[in-house]
Amino acid sequence: MIKNILLVGVGGFMGSIARYLVYLVVGKRLVSIFPWGTLIVNVGGSLILGIFMGIMIKTTMINDNIRLLIAVGFCGSFTTFSTFAYENMFLYQQKALPTALGYTFASLVIAIAAIFGGYFIGRSL
Repeated sequence: MIKNILLVGVGGFMGSIARYLVYLVVGKRLVSIFPWGTLIVNVGGSLILGIFMGIMIKTTMINDNIRLLIAVGFCGSFTTFSTFAYENMFLYQQKALPTALGYTFASLVIAIAAIFGGYFIGRSL
């Protein structure tokens, strides 16, 4: 049990740092009211999780420890639903309803497409 908690914690540590670094890089390059950083981490995390799960289905080389580290820990902390929800509220408060709706639509459609695409990529590797 302690080992599992530590695996999730280490993965979460790496995922949250990776998310912060993406925000720093994206924030310097794409300055706008549109929350590009969150969209990128959520779509990227969906793609990573899809690829990982696709690979996991095909092989016995990935055990539960690796799944806890990557799928639960890293991907769980790299992606962020709470920030997505907050940014939508912020856009609504700024009277940027078309941007909020576009962000919501893009986040859902692209992230779901990314997890499906990643899964099929992972299965084909």
